[in-house]
Amino acid sequence: MSIGRLLLKRRLPARIDLSQAVRFCVVGAGNTAVDLAIFFLLTLAGVPYLLAQVLSYCLGMINSFIINRKWTFRVARKTHILDIVKFIMLNGFSLGVSLGTLFIMYKMSHTQLWWSKFLATGCGVWVNFLGSRLWVFSNKKPSWPHSRFNSPLPG
Repeated sequence: MSIGRLLLKRRLPARIDLSQAVRFCVVGAGNTAVDLAIFFLLTLAGVPYLLAQVLSYCLGMINSFIINRKWTFRVARKTHILDIVKFIMLNGFSLGVSLGTLFIMYKMSHTQLWWSKFLATGCGVWVNFLGSRLWVFSNKKPSWPHSRFNSPLPG
């Protein structure tokens, strides 16, 4: 099910758990710190900057998945492969939302770059939070048409 269909099908909760939203932002700040630290360590070690960016971003995403799952959304069930696939899809969608917002605000509306970036980041965070809460880290057991994908990951 696509994120758009999910948001249309499910009603948004009447009240957003503010402490959950704050935890999500704290994790995001930690992910940014992980990304920056790994990026600079890798580039100082001579790794090409584009490869360093990919690796550091991926480590930040792994950190995000683990901590948001356990601490922010407190998911108790075992991790399934579908959880990871949905997480990656959501992050790609959030990136698209932030890129689209940045382009519209900066190139089409001629808003200053820093304000455009700020708004684009806010839109991406909001989409990511809602998608994480309602789709990726929901307490429902994931389902997949093929039974081999329904088994939990080891560990």
